[in-house]
Amino acid sequence: MSYASHLRESYGLPVFDFPGPDDEKGMDRLPEADAVAWRVSSDTYDAEEGWPEAFARFTAAVDTTRVRAIVVGAWEEAYDSGPEPVIAALLDARPRLPALRALFLGDMESEECEISWINQGDIGPLLDGFPELEEFGVRGGSGLVIPPFAHQRLRSLTVQTGGMPSRAVRNVAASDLPALHHLDLWLGTSQYGGDCTLSDVEPILHGDRLPGLRHLGLRNSDIQDEIATAVASAPVVARLETLDLSMGVLTDQGGTALLGGQPLTHLAALDLHHNYFGDPLKQRFRDTLESAGVRLNLDRGNADEDEWDGRVWRFVAVGE
Repeated sequence: MSYASHLRESYGLPVFDFPGPDDEKGMDRLPEADAVAWRVSSDTYDAEEGWPEAFARFTAAVDTTRVRAIVVGAWEEAYDSGPEPVIAALLDARPRLPALRALFLGDMESEECEISWINQGDIGPLLDGFPELEEFGVRGGSGLVIPPFAHQRLRSLTVQTGGMPSRAVRNVAASDLPALHHLDLWLGTSQYGGDCTLSDVEPILHGDRLPGLRHLGLRNSDIQDEIATAVASAPVVARLETLDLSMGVLTDQGGTALLGGQPLTHLAALDLHHNYFGDPLKQRFRDTLESAGVRLNLDRGNADEDEWDGRVWRFVAVGE
């Protein structure tokens, strides 16, 4: 099992942790407001201050009119409480954030809160409330609500979960996103609430509502073979520059279907890391695609199989 890591960059900017309430030296060495993506966090356990209070200190210390990217880190008791106070604080600050172009909600590592323990909520108000956003991301699938939405400027949408609700997948597919260039969905596993089926994903693969899409990630799924088989004939693939089907339960069955479908030689990169391929299939991918200049990632990583009670068990990369 792998674990989600803290973001290192957002909107092309390095992520900088806004100092905690007792870090006086850190407050004396703040970078320029527009030079970094600001991660604002509280402690998940036994927090001295809540996230809204930390954000209030941030808005008092930094010229928010120049802030381009905000990363919401941990909030207090995220394993038990949703982000509604966080969302309210961000929406209240809208007039002071005219330059904000990137927002990520729930950037927590496992020591703070496991990805499938993060309590999320309705992110629709953030997407509606910040029409100038170009990048938006969220981590955590428990309680996650993504309504169908229209956004004219959004170029990148990332949803990282150990189990993404099927309704959220369908609503992303039903949204009006004419500028979307980058879509990355961690679909997860049924063990942690990932109940989507291929039919939920198919409208994305048709691509009718995503005219600008150039990167597609459908990954970290226990139905990865079905997805790869559908991708093999999906209309959206012809216009992609990069394709990511990594981190899931992808076996020779799905890999063979993918390789035997429409040509993938137009891609700049194909990421299939964390797979359950045999060596002969890996070599077929290399022979077919690397010779055409496609950057391949076939690293098996930690995709180990377990045998128990006469069955072979395979796992997604990020679940709990």
